[in-house]
Amino acid sequence: MIFHKASRRDLLTLGAWALASLAAAPTASWAQTSGSFPNKTLTFVVPYPAGGANDMLGRLIGQKMAEALGGTAIIDNRPGAAALLGAGVVARAPADGHTLLVGGLATHAASPHMLKADYDPLKDFESVGLIGSAPIIAITYLDSPFKSLKDVVDAAHKDPNAVMYGSSGNGSPLHLAGEMFSDQAKVTMTHVPYKGGNAHILDLIGGRVPVIFDTATNCMPLLKAGKVRALAVGANARLPDLPQVPTFAESGYPQFDFSAWYAIFVPAKTPKPVVAKLSSALGTSLKNPDVVARLNSVGITVATGDSATLARFLPVEHERIGRLIKAANIKPD
Repeated sequence: MIFHKASRRDLLTLGAWALASLAAAPTASWAQTSGSFPNKTLTFVVPYPAGGANDMLGRLIGQKMAEALGGTAIIDNRPGAAALLGAGVVARAPADGHTLLVGGLATHAASPHMLKADYDPLKDFESVGLIGSAPIIAITYLDSPFKSLKDVVDAAHKDPNAVMYGSSGNGSPLHLAGEMFSDQAKVTMTHVPYKGGNAHILDLIGGRVPVIFDTATNCMPLLKAGKVRALAVGANARLPDLPQVPTFAESGYPQFDFSAWYAIFVPAKTPKPVVAKLSSALGTSLKNPDVVARLNSVGITVATGDSATLARFLPVEHERIGRLIKAANIKPD
């Protein structure tokens, strides 16, 4: 076997070729990752039990996003630890875009301020996009003496122990909204936390708890069925489905700004082309008339699904809710 001594020119050519190959490798890999995505079933993790509003959102959006991507989707309900358990599952999942979190206020703004989370809500996820937001609606039972927010405030002024408001648990959107309203109205009301489920709603219907600051997604079906009565909606304008119900601003509380919001996240370091594909699929889904109608029917204002919008919103909301929790000294159940 004969070996020829390589010339300096040959070595330089070989070196240039090697450098070019190395430089092209990441680009080729990213293109391959994006081009073949998804190459397996998408798993949408819902950090709540089956049957609720968040589960409905996960199933609806998961199906439509999978259709837009030409793939399939399954729902994985992982309730527990005030939604931290399911969020932690996604934070630790492979960063390939196939495991997605149906998250929101609890997973990324409220629960991490009250409980020890095994993830950083600002660093351990990539933002895919906002699904939408649902305003808070102050509701009471049908035979309640409260006909307006003013009636609630007047009763609380007369007797700080006279007005109780229920919630699905400490730090829940219902609790946070109640604390925000109490602060703005300069009144003291007694918070009655329940351990999730519908017990707080059943007690409201039965008149055992007079007021709940509920999310539209939870209470809109009850309002439409005539089981409870609305006092005010925390939106910029009256809701089309509740034209007779005034806003908090119309009721004298223009600073009240609180909504439950819902979004899609994937693990940090998911390739940007994959995140872009997912965000595009979410945006396409949110333009679907059937999706818009379904979300509007439960009081959700549909967002655009843009990833940059969610990325800008998240740290501001995380800080805002953290301040509220600290000021109200809210502790976990």
